[in-house]
Amino acid sequence: MTVNRKEIMYRSATVELTTRDDTENENLIIEGYFAVFNSETELWRGAYEVISPTAFDDTLSNDIRALINHDTASVLGRTKPGTLALRTDSRGLWGTVKINPDDPVAMALYSRVKRGDVDQCSFGFNVIEEETEWREDDTVKWTINKADLHEVSVVTFPAYQDTSIQARHAEFDEMQERKMEQRKLQLKERLKR
Repeated sequence: MTVNRKEIMYRSATVELTTRDDTENENLIIEGYFAVFNSETELWRGAYEVISPTAFDDTLSNDIRALINHDTASVLGRTKPGTLALRTDSRGLWGTVKINPDDPVAMALYSRVKRGDVDQCSFGFNVIEEETEWREDDTVKWTINKADLHEVSVVTFPAYQDTSIQARHAEFDEMQERKMEQRKLQLKERLKR
């Protein structure tokens, strides 16, 4: 189902970032998976979400930023000038950020990642196409098949943003209401017989 939501959603990856000193090219690098494919994440009890391996196929050529904690004032890298490189493989969305040695905030973050104080990541996107699956156990699973990726972030706490989850929860409540109405209509039809 094509969705094309305007609200940016944020999701986290439960993998660790690493640093690398690329002495040959004189670059300090932060890299890791910013999203993991086919990994079911529980948004709240009974509601799950999965990122499909096709989710970012049409968006990686966009001008995407690497940020610190989703803060647009703290840009680490960008795909347009080549300071952020993104690619997908069978596991997920891999990113490599070249750290600006003249940026004290970026250098401080590099040191924190190197020490292991900060080691996780997240990404911001819009859902373009998804599937909804209501399961026998009354849980729901959304599979995001296409997304418009805006940014990836190195984060201190990889938590879902409340507004993102609230929007998903409102959609869930609406779907539950429609299911209940459908059940009521079916019951009325059976009673008429």
